[in-house]
Amino acid sequence: MIKEIDPQTLQRRLFAQDAPLLVDIRTQAEVAQGMLPDALHIPMHLIPLRLNELPRDRDVVLYCRSGARSYHACAFLLQQGFSNALNLRGGIIAWARLGNDIELPREAAV
Repeated sequence: MIKEIDPQTLQRRLFAQDAPLLVDIRTQAEVAQGMLPDALHIPMHLIPLRLNELPRDRDVVLYCRSGARSYHACAFLLQQGFSNALNLRGGIIAWARLGNDIELPREAAV
């Protein structure tokens, strides 16, 4: 079963000692429009190749635009033994609707 987290709960958890890792799985073009603060960008198609970047001892919240792609990415992670993956219900759209912060991505180091 895929675990989900709503934007309000995530907002509270981000300030807790056990804050989850945020992973934006959208495309580069989508990310260029803004992302959740301090999120790690791993496009959905690269998740299988970058599993080693995801912790197993800390919650990992995946998000996309609406929550559909990240739901499927969470299902994949669950199949790979990640019991700590959570889908952001409603994606970045639901996050932004509540007035939560969105920031432009940091420029890549040269």
